[in-house]
Amino acid sequence: MAGSFGSIGTALSALRYQQVALDVAGNNIANATTEGYARRRVVGESLGPVTPAMWSRTDGHGSGVGVGEVRRMVDPLLDTRVRREHASLSYLQTTQTVLARVEEGIGEPGDAGVYAAMLNFRSSWQDLSLNPNGDAARQQVLGSAATLAQALRLQTSNVANEEGDQRVHAQTVVRQVNDAAAAVARLNQTILVNDQNGLDSGVLKDERDQMVLKLAELSGATTVVQSDGQYDVSISGYALVDGNRAGALAVSTGITATGAADGLPVTFRIDAPWGSTAIVGNPGGELGGVTELLTTTLPGYRAGLDAVAADLASSFNSQHAAGFDRSGAAGGAFFSYNPAVGAASLTVAITDPALVAASSVNGGARDGNNADALSDIGGHLDSYQRLVNGFGSTVAALGRQTANQRALAGSLDSSWEQQAGVNLDEETVNMVQAQRAYEAAARLMTTIDQVLDTLINRTGLVGR
Repeated sequence: MAGSFGSIGTALSALRYQQVALDVAGNNIANATTEGYARRRVVGESLGPVTPAMWSRTDGHGSGVGVGEVRRMVDPLLDTRVRREHASLSYLQTTQTVLARVEEGIGEPGDAGVYAAMLNFRSSWQDLSLNPNGDAARQQVLGSAATLAQALRLQTSNVANEEGDQRVHAQTVVRQVNDAAAAVARLNQTILVNDQNGLDSGVLKDERDQMVLKLAELSGATTVVQSDGQYDVSISGYALVDGNRAGALAVSTGITATGAADGLPVTFRIDAPWGSTAIVGNPGGELGGVTELLTTTLPGYRAGLDAVAADLASSFNSQHAAGFDRSGAAGGAFFSYNPAVGAASLTVAITDPALVAASSVNGGARDGNNADALSDIGGHLDSYQRLVNGFGSTVAALGRQTANQRALAGSLDSSWEQQAGVNLDEETVNMVQAQRAYEAAARLMTTIDQVLDTLINRTGLVGR
């Protein structure tokens, strides 16, 4: 609007705009420590002159300034990278934490580990070969054998207990994924309605970004932004959230409702309004780490323990049966082992020291050649050492990978903070700038008021 009265409207628009700028800067400062808050910036737009009627013209040069939008200072590409790298970090951290705990339970190298029990068992046979008729030496063999069997059973039990804990962990993560997916669908709907009605949805968008980041960390979920601003979320390429509709992640096989194992690999499916879909392959994030542990890593180590126990029982039973006990009877099975159960079933089959077949000849009570032969059996030692060394190498490699991934994720977090985080110095400058502009607009209005006062009240007056 041209003219003096139009200038009042221009000054008023400036006052209103700078007031919004002050409010936004103040809100940024107030949320400087709020997790997930993305700073806002007021984007102004110049208001053009009023469009004149047909066959008319205007001398106006603009009608001031308006608030185009209050923009969240986020970068969609950076957000996508942050979610992806946090999903990888969550996967590695979950796997490393569990395997490091299992490694502590293995206790190798150490005086109380299985390897030390194996060496002690071997040494007891050597002692018996030097004194085959001694009761103490025979009892020592049985005692060291019982200690070894117990150590193997305990280690197997620790691994099995960890598997049980991780099955419960998987069920907990599935519930968290479903809660977050439902929240994203609900926020999609609310944000869409608010945007259509011209309402501010900044807080809701912050919350939604936090939810999709959580989904990425929990399950490696990926997010796609649609043209209307809604988020679609998928796991391993299978839709979990479609606009305002959310599916439910569920365990298909591998884990029963009570958290027990059903003997099958751990698999998942998505039950959604658009149908039920089986997920092919492991998900990512925390759930992917748990799935890998339950499907491959922990069962593989437990199978290695079973193989060591089977070799131990087979080799010692075979050699022990080739000897003779104190009474001259042929040696029987030294260890009891059930292949269907594995290392958890390993026990010492005899309790009477006289039944230990130390002799290699019938009636040779003072012969210790069979005990010497038994002391030379070492296949189980090498097998166990390879198993533990391989496990330790895996844990060490995971530690290095986790450290590298943590550094990468931290670098991206720093980039996000530079882009979307609140800088108090910058916001202070913005507040002072808005304050000075507000004062200038107020001064403009005062000046126009004085001009109008002169024009209206003093024009045409003739001094006496």
